[in-house]
Amino acid sequence: MRIRHPITVRYAETDAMGVVHHSSYVPWLEAARVEWLERIGQPYPEIERRGIAYPVVELGLTYRSPARFGDKVEVEVWLAEVTARTVRYQYRIWRGEQLLAEGFTRHLVSDSSGKAVRMPTDLLSKLSEYRELSS
Repeated sequence: MRIRHPITVRYAETDAMGVVHHSSYVPWLEAARVEWLERIGQPYPEIERRGIAYPVVELGLTYRSPARFGDKVEVEVWLAEVTARTVRYQYRIWRGEQLLAEGFTRHLVSDSSGKAVRMPTDLLSKLSEYRELSS
């Protein structure tokens, strides 16, 4: 399942040239990912209450075109890979039909102390239902 999460670019997210700073994209990915989990009925706070966390262990972004203050953008997100120990999301950031950026995050399944653990089987099964191939 893919969703598009809307974002309005804030002034504080831009640099001296009036372009969205590259670091501003990372919180947008997180917002879309958290919304995706909410929409599939697995809110992240509930996952954390179970003692599971998904720290980001790898991130990649390719910037195609700049976004600017006041732009209405959408972060498209989908689950590209899920195993008992890792989760990988893919993203595309759009302004209308124009692709602004694309990338991925990879997350390690861990306990609250940060130790790598296996994902509970029921959660793995649920997430696996929503995995789709990148395109």
